[in-house]
Amino acid sequence: MASLPAQTRALLQTATTLVQALAADAVLLLTEKDLEWSSVRTLLGPAKLLVGAARQSILPTLQSEPDLIVLDFDPGPTPPSEWLNLALLEAVRSDRLPQSATVVALYNGIVTDENSQPESIDSISIIHLADHLNRLNAGDLRSLDTRVPLETLNAVVTLAIEIAREGREGHRIGTMFVVGDTRKVLSMSSPMNYNPFKGYSHEERDVRSKQVREQIKDLAQLEGAILIRRDGVAVAACIRIEAPPDPSITLSMGLGTRHAAAARITCATEAIAITVSQSGGIVRLWQNGEVVLHIVPSQRQVSVYGEVRRADPEVNGVPRGNPVRGNAILD
Repeated sequence: MASLPAQTRALLQTATTLVQALAADAVLLLTEKDLEWSSVRTLLGPAKLLVGAARQSILPTLQSEPDLIVLDFDPGPTPPSEWLNLALLEAVRSDRLPQSATVVALYNGIVTDENSQPESIDSISIIHLADHLNRLNAGDLRSLDTRVPLETLNAVVTLAIEIAREGREGHRIGTMFVVGDTRKVLSMSSPMNYNPFKGYSHEERDVRSKQVREQIKDLAQLEGAILIRRDGVAVAACIRIEAPPDPSITLSMGLGTRHAAAARITCATEAIAITVSQSGGIVRLWQNGEVVLHIVPSQRQVSVYGEVRRADPEVNGVPRGNPVRGNAILD
């Protein structure tokens, strides 16, 4: 194996200085290729090192290294710009890092093709997880390039974060919102129960109103997805998503049928889907069949990263007794 490139050595030395100066909890190295790990360890000294494989092909090699703490996360169809977030989420979920940790992250900021020779590490960041995992600004949402107005999207995401953080009646709940392209979404769905929004005025169904969002929190416990019009008016709840399967969709391991429904409906329409995971409390934004944003709400009443429990299979967020593919799956 070749020795470390000069640029990588310089960045590792900088990371060591930052860890000491900031009393950081760990160094996270997100790599696209195998490295000379004894040299990496020597340069980092006693600093705690977490390693994430940006390409699944090198994961077995990393796991065979006896002195590495390897974060096993599956990038799946997630854009490369989100890989660092996924590695951080896995580090917290697996108790490798506390949510209050300060992390010095080393990674390749230049996106490379899967078949190309990846570049050496070229970027370094200081990440305060307490701020980073719960940060969502207008720029994040605006970058989605969607027909859904920012005000509506922000209101629904705020609602999803509150549901993930608070749960309901002392319990975590999972749910899904589908926003925009209403007519087409309705043509690919069917009612599972009565529509609780029927008969109410637009003002009484507008998610941009805090009072309406509080009411929807109770409805999020019901079966099925909640459909929101692009102007923020809630159209239907308790709907089953019946968008056709798309062979181009690949879900990361651990994502169940609620997430599959979100991927399918955003692949078949111009809608945005927002899912709240019951088991992990993670909020995901879906567009064009892919996760484009991950949000981990800070918890006050309900812990996001407790023990990950296996749940019964779900259909659009509804627990079902019959196993899927022979085993229970995570929502």
